Amino acid sequence: MADDFRRPLSNEGLGLTRAATAMKMLRAKTTQDTALVTIENGDFIQGSPLTDFIQKDRPEAASLYHQLTQQLKYDIRVLGNHEFNYGRIYLEEQLAQDPLLVNANILDTGTGQPFIGKPYRIIERQGLKIGVIGVTTSYIPHWEQPKHIVGLTFADPVEITQWYIKEIRSQVDVLVVAYHGGFARDLKTGVAIEPLTGENQGYELLQLDGIDALVTGHQHRQIAQFVNHIPTTQPGYRADHLGVIELKLDQDHQVTGQSARLLTTKEFKKNYFIDQLVKPTQAAANQWLDQVVGRVGDNMGIDQPFLARVKGHPFLSLVNQAQMAAGHTQIAATALFNDEVRGLHDQVTRRDIMTNYIYPNTLVVEKLTGQDIKDALEINAEYFQVDGDGELVVNPHYLEPKLQHYNYDVWTGIDYTFDYRQPVGQRVVNLTFQGQPLDLEQHYEVAMNNYRANGAGGFPMYRLDKVVREIQRETPSLISDYIRQHPNLHIPQPTNLSIVGYRTLGETK
Repeated sequence: MADDFRRPLSNEGLGLTRAATAMKMLRAKTTQDTALVTIENGDFIQGSPLTDFIQKDRPEAASLYHQLTQQLKYDIRVLGNHEFNYGRIYLEEQLAQDPLLVNANILDTGTGQPFIGKPYRIIERQGLKIGVIGVTTSYIPHWEQPKHIVGLTFADPVEITQWYIKEIRSQVDVLVVAYHGGFARDLKTGVAIEPLTGENQGYELLQLDGIDALVTGHQHRQIAQFVNHIPTTQPGYRADHLGVIELKLDQDHQVTGQSARLLTTKEFKKNYFIDQLVKPTQAAANQWLDQVVGRVGDNMGIDQPFLARVKGHPFLSLVNQAQMAAGHTQIAATALFNDEVRGLHDQVTRRDIMTNYIYPNTLVVEKLTGQDIKDALEINAEYFQVDGDGELVVNPHYLEPKLQHYNYDVWTGIDYTFDYRQPVGQRVVNLTFQGQPLDLEQHYEVAMNNYRANGAGGFPMYRLDKVVREIQRETPSLISDYIRQHPNLHIPQPTNLSIVGYRTLGETK
């Protein structure tokens, strides 16, 4: 639906209901000389409070996903990384019998074959044979809980795609790759724009011979352009855009013309049939979300996300305190995931928690040395920089080509200062624990989410071999429990984070 579930705020420039109308318009414009193929490129069964409600409280409503794909007349479905967030069993319940699913590179470890789906599909339409190979970022084991991906092998999507190109290229007139992943390189120069971890290998896919078009996703970027004369798209986030690639073929079925563009879905009205299909489940989800959890005082609202990251914030302290309580630690770290996070009013509902802590992360406790903690803080310190006018601003690396606010953590349980008069890697000063300098050789237990615990976001000091315990409950539930257990909760503005070495603050809205 055109609803991000936040109250009283709203965002109607998104949603499958609007995307469905745009797709219907494209179908209406097709002629008998046009072969139209539609691809749903992943992250379909997880991603909002609605999907959380279905998985946790209304499992019978999961049939909605199949009904939606039928209503939208998809030809192809691809697995996204978030498809695994509720576990392999749930994923297989929803998608294992779907004849539209293409999955070439996530394999059953025992058989070496796709664990669900087919590696590719050949669609015959308007006298053409159109092949679609489906692949997914192989970086999933770096984020996902191990129990969610038991018995799975995540093969390299570039190698797998190259293998299947050889198998089917001669059988088809057009070959499309649908990749739930993005780009780690600049599309014009090929220069790396993020660490080349293997998470985003779209640029490498575009170097393969035999591809006529590449559909991408995962990074939530808005892309429609050509690389190596191959059109590629990436249509944003939450169905706020459609990616549209057009290929013109001659009588010999050779490509003679190409285009790539994005359609902004907010310009379209809601599709009545999709709206009516979802409405009963949406209404039930909203009732579930509006259940009151407790009260937290009047200082939990966030109207200046930048300032909350500069000085810390009671809401972030609440998350960390909930993590410390559940993990039985004295130190914790969490992130303000994006600038849509607005914190809490005094009376807190389940909706408030789930629209502020937007991921189904679980809690992990790692045993880290003081040096590990300092090294992690040095990475956090790179989130800011001081410009030529002495103004403290966000490092552009965290803004382009994709927003990465979620990779800056704010800590509770230690006192620390970032000094921007010092070079990168030497900015953490006055680092103390319980009033004493942090011992760089001593070990400390630190609570964090499972995403960060595997080093995701560029934190190599975090590793699974340092995990001492896991709390297999999602962090929003831990926050709810903490609020219920502290009926007179009041968390003051934290004072443990200081930043020096700048003249003025940059963006504060």
